[in-house]
Amino acid sequence: MKSEVVKYIILSLFLGLSTAVGAQTDRQFVREGNNLFNKQQYDKAEVQYRKALSKNPSNPQAVYNLGCALMMQNKDSAAIVQYQKAAKLETNKLRLASVYHNIGVICQNHKMYGEAITAYEQSLRNNPKDDETRYNLALCKKQQKNNKKKDNQNQNKKKEENDSQKNKDRNNEKDKGKEKQQQPKEQMSKENAEQLINAAIQNEKATQQRLKKAMRKPSSRRSSEKNW
Repeated sequence: MKSEVVKYIILSLFLGLSTAVGAQTDRQFVREGNNLFNKQQYDKAEVQYRKALSKNPSNPQAVYNLGCALMMQNKDSAAIVQYQKAAKLETNKLRLASVYHNIGVICQNHKMYGEAITAYEQSLRNNPKDDETRYNLALCKKQQKNNKKKDNQNQNKKKEENDSQKNKDRNNEKDKGKEKQQQPKEQMSKENAEQLINAAIQNEKATQQRLKKAMRKPSSRRSSEKNW
């Protein structure tokens, strides 16, 4: 992603000389830190920038450069803290634009799109001609839109799954209710099975008796015919 190329890790290489011993000391630490940073020895550069700040906590270049060293070590939370301090100390608009640009890059990499957009916009207010920041801002807005769309799709999918589960639960409850209703009937049929069988036997006997009685009738007719 283009925004990951941090264009604005600009170190304060050109520092004015001062007659004050304390000021010279903190700037010397900054220069030493810059040399180490350019050699990609970011942890050692961090040490030098912290030494500079111990001499002059209000040195905006030291604060900003410390944020850059931390950022290159993936210490993003600590880097943000230093960038925020630098934003309060820095008076140069171009360097201030760099501060907000880097804040935007960190936030965007962590998918904190709202915060990244705010930072990029603040950067452009201080440097409206910066095309890379403008590109990052447009890309971040697109990512935020896609992220919201994806979140809505996930929410809808989750809702459908919950509704489906609720329907399954309802159907299971209905099935259990039917089973409960059927169980007493089954129990009653088992308890009365013998009675029903006996009743059937009695009915069968009664039926046979009726049939026997019906069969006797012709013989009585025969006897009457014989009397003729």
